[in-house]
Amino acid sequence: MLNRLLSHDLPRNRLLALILIAIVLALACAPFLFPGVKALNVAAKVLIFIVLVAAFDLLLGYTGIVSFAHTMFFGIGAYGIAIACTRMGQSWSALAVGTGGALLLSLLLSLAIGLFSLRVRAIFFAMITLAVAAAFQTLASQLSEFTGGEDGLSFRLPQVLQPSYEPFETEFLGVLIDGRIITYYLLFVVAVLLFLALLRIVNSPFGRVLQAIRENEFRAEAIGYRVVVYRTLSSVLSALFATLAGCMLALWLRYNGPDTSLSFEIMMDVLLIVVIGGMGTMYGALIGSVLFLVAQSYLQDLLRLGHEATSAIPLLPAVLTPDRWMLWLGVLFVLSVYYFPTGVVGKLRARSQRRA
Repeated sequence: MLNRLLSHDLPRNRLLALILIAIVLALACAPFLFPGVKALNVAAKVLIFIVLVAAFDLLLGYTGIVSFAHTMFFGIGAYGIAIACTRMGQSWSALAVGTGGALLLSLLLSLAIGLFSLRVRAIFFAMITLAVAAAFQTLASQLSEFTGGEDGLSFRLPQVLQPSYEPFETEFLGVLIDGRIITYYLLFVVAVLLFLALLRIVNSPFGRVLQAIRENEFRAEAIGYRVVVYRTLSSVLSALFATLAGCMLALWLRYNGPDTSLSFEIMMDVLLIVVIGGMGTMYGALIGSVLFLVAQSYLQDLLRLGHEATSAIPLLPAVLTPDRWMLWLGVLFVLSVYYFPTGVVGKLRARSQRRA
């Protein structure tokens, strides 16, 4: 049953399987295991980035396409929810209209980009997508009548998803259930379903063709596959899943602006997570997202503790100052690439193959 649920793509490494089980259980029980606003925000962000990174890996790791327009579709999803809820009010129909409109726009844009640009070589396609993403971010900032401009849009969700909603008077496992926790579990269910759908896609005959194109597109074309069609479909599917991840972000934040979902920094984070977790492995999205976002969120706190603990030692407190957390994050990334050149998942699976 589990094998079919995972589309016959098992971890194939005992340690990897244990890590994945621990991550899923931790995310499933996060509101009860890690109380506090910050911890819940980090867990929700991990769920969102798992979908976003897995969607990008479908494009980069499985098809071999380098695109910088991924955050554009992410932003379209977030703006779809924000604009619909701002115009239509706090209703489920607004969420449905916003999600549907965002998916339709992403479908049309990704199809246009795919048909017009995927015939060019890798670096030129990457530059085209970068230009399109930059233009869209500028457009979102200037169309203030619809997008709120640089200030963005704040909106309200249906009553059951609002933080003030408390269906029970008593606590459950020491936590009072409210609309925030209900929203978290909505994101959790959506993330699981979308991840399993992506896992099914990459392990289907369609996914095998994408991997063949990644390895040698001329050979794939020679044996009868329309490479442009498959690359375009991969681009469209990746865009649609990224759009849904953007919808998840808007649901959680109840706000969206250009820097929230369209920032190029998000694109860089996605690339780093793919490299850390392992390209061409959907499970890499889980491990990479957890490692990167936890380090990004708590590295400053750890450095602050280290700074205070070494205050009597010369020079060391200056190195461990919390203001230099980006430096240490870069060091951790370099070390992860050095020791895990194929990502955490790739390294663990390669170790199992050597033992076999």
